[in-house]
Amino acid sequence: MPRLSDTMTEGTVATWLKKVGDTVKEGDILAEIETDKATMEFESFNSGTLLHIGIEAGKTAPVDSLLAIIGSPGEDISALLAGGTSAPKEEVNTEKTDKTPKATPSKIEIPADVKVITMPRLSDTMTTGTVATWLKKVGDTIKEGDMLAEIETDKATMEFESFNAGTLLYIGIQEGQSAPVDSVLAIIGPAGTDITGIAENYSKDGETKAETKTETPASVAPTQNTQETSNSDTGRIFASPLARQIAKEKGINLAQVKGSGENGRIVKNDVENFTASTTVAPAQASTSQTEAPTQAVVKPFVPAGEMYSEKVPNSTMRKVIAKRLSESIFTAPHFYLTIEVAMDEAMKSRATINTVPDTKVSFNDMVIKACAMALKKHPKVNSQWADDAITIHHHVNIGVAVAVEDGLVVPVLKFADQMSLSQIGNNVKDVAVRAKSKKLQPAEMEGSTFTVSNLGMFGITEFTSIINQPNSAILSVGAIVEKPIVRNGQIVVGNTMKVTLACDHRTVDGATGAQFLQTLRTYLENPVTMLA
Repeated sequence: MPRLSDTMTEGTVATWLKKVGDTVKEGDILAEIETDKATMEFESFNSGTLLHIGIEAGKTAPVDSLLAIIGSPGEDISALLAGGTSAPKEEVNTEKTDKTPKATPSKIEIPADVKVITMPRLSDTMTTGTVATWLKKVGDTIKEGDMLAEIETDKATMEFESFNAGTLLYIGIQEGQSAPVDSVLAIIGPAGTDITGIAENYSKDGETKAETKTETPASVAPTQNTQETSNSDTGRIFASPLARQIAKEKGINLAQVKGSGENGRIVKNDVENFTASTTVAPAQASTSQTEAPTQAVVKPFVPAGEMYSEKVPNSTMRKVIAKRLSESIFTAPHFYLTIEVAMDEAMKSRATINTVPDTKVSFNDMVIKACAMALKKHPKVNSQWADDAITIHHHVNIGVAVAVEDGLVVPVLKFADQMSLSQIGNNVKDVAVRAKSKKLQPAEMEGSTFTVSNLGMFGITEFTSIINQPNSAILSVGAIVEKPIVRNGQIVVGNTMKVTLACDHRTVDGATGAQFLQTLRTYLENPVTMLA
């Protein structure tokens, strides 16, 4: 299991695109792996035959766990498996050593055709998940690729796809309820199967026991047939989660996309290479009729003079934001420094820069550039606190706070001090658009050394922010305001902007923060100095 971000400790195999016995070429997509921020296609860097799959679809495992083995056909991998898996399970001793009744054992025998689905860990900070909506009910027939439920994570509400076919026998977490990662979410199996005791006594060991029974060639063929039937007979669109997400962001109707994956499965490349001229397959044309109808939001009618309150359950993202910001404000001793910057020269410079074809620079871009250059002169502000030492960063990675529907994310401009104003502008636009469409990769939201938060576009003239840890400071940027100012003893009309620096007093002293702001003001009031 690869580490796809510096904070990733576990990964979930969303889908295997190859099966044991398949020939694999270097560059082939082996599987789709869910990380803390996105679902990524995992590419093989080796050629050979897929000899072993160590983590089944839908299962979560720590980084560096055995994911797969590729080698020559028929190659003996018993030594590798012996070194990469746990010791053989000991046989259960059924003999009674005393007359005390024994409790039901936690390790239970799970039938090979019964699948226990657990709450997945969809981010490195996720400890619980909330079921927003169940899209299936107990007794429903489930096809591989069907959407079972919508689950709220710390970053978004995601559709949860079934990687197994059968009947939904049990629901372990009801709508609106939260449960820890790895809790039993649902059980799928043949209709009428007795699942007594499975949910109550399920454990990771029990899960492993069941997996060893299902890795037989006989269990593969029915699944493939089910996939083909679901595509051709029912109009169900069989697509990877990543392909669905990209199609949604680009406004592409998946019914018009021809899949190149196994059994016609639509994968990432199919959506990215799609052109509108593609004809609609007859079997897929009726898909829109099978989709669940969109529910309109109905506002309650409240007669005048009557009191009315509404309780909205906290999303997982809101809970994580609350947790992190509470930890920051209560652990880091904040203090705030505010200055007012004359922006007349910045306004003139921006107007001139934007006359260049294909160039569009915002005031926020100018602030980011000024911050990056000021941080190079005052590296103590570009630091991080730890109990044993303060880390002073000599690279400048600036986080840009972006409001999204469910909360706030902070994409990072790495080495911002080495970027031109136009490069900063292009990068900020790119990450902002992809942040709002939930297309950012995990690595793009990690590693910030300083953060900029701008509410000026909303008309806010002055505010303070909570530090985005592990940063030592965050700059709050207000709106540019036209007002009377005193210049050379005369009252004139000028344009000013207030900025407030929130500092962690453990790493940044008052004088250090003040010097940083003085340098920042120099750059903003004399933009030509940023071009030197």
